[in-house]
Amino acid sequence: MRQIALDTETTGLEVSQGHRIIEIGAVEIVDRKITGRSWHSYVNPERNIDPNALAVHGLSREFLADKPLFSEIYPAMLAFIDRDELLIHNAQFDIGFIDHELKLVNGEQTSIAQICPVIDTLDLSRRLLPGKRRHSLDALCLHHDIDASRRDLHGALLDAELLAQVYLAMTSGQVALMLAESGTDHPAGAARTVLSSATRIETLHLITHCANEDELRAHQLMLERIAQAGNPGCLWQAMESS
Repeated sequence: MRQIALDTETTGLEVSQGHRIIEIGAVEIVDRKITGRSWHSYVNPERNIDPNALAVHGLSREFLADKPLFSEIYPAMLAFIDRDELLIHNAQFDIGFIDHELKLVNGEQTSIAQICPVIDTLDLSRRLLPGKRRHSLDALCLHHDIDASRRDLHGALLDAELLAQVYLAMTSGQVALMLAESGTDHPAGAARTVLSSATRIETLHLITHCANEDELRAHQLMLERIAQAGNPGCLWQAMESS
């Protein structure tokens, strides 16, 4: 399964006020692994930047003046996305801007959500962590112990990279939970499930990755350190010896 974590930066908050996209970043995930493939572009918005937005991302009109127009970069963006599932934090915002840009180019009301299935990770986080007060990307990085120290300013590619890590951390425990709740009896290793923004369940083939010798040695070393740390020590080793 291929998924794309995507983020945009804009000149302001409201499409209705004529604000435009100025940066797009996308990061590829295949079979729940970040592959290292990404796509990124700055965009000349042909208008001024709202001061509040400038304080968030630091992208000035002068910096963007020689960057390509959206009409020049959107074919490459769509080619990278390739109709695969999009992961977007607060998807309504980003999709609204992308759809607006597509309409300016094509003169037609085409939604990116008609091209790709979309998971809103903000909505997903609220459902998976109902007791949590804040669901911003920064808050979720902190919650899942993901290093966001480079995020002095917002940037579309960096935020997409962080979002990919957050999504994988958020959904890592969903398989067993959803199978238990549904009562589905899948053979071990036969399938896995992924929760989508529409609360649909997709059954997919599971790829099993076995630990190599170096990883097994590192694991054994960690168990020995836990055992040496004191009471109750390493419960796994106690169970294995019983």
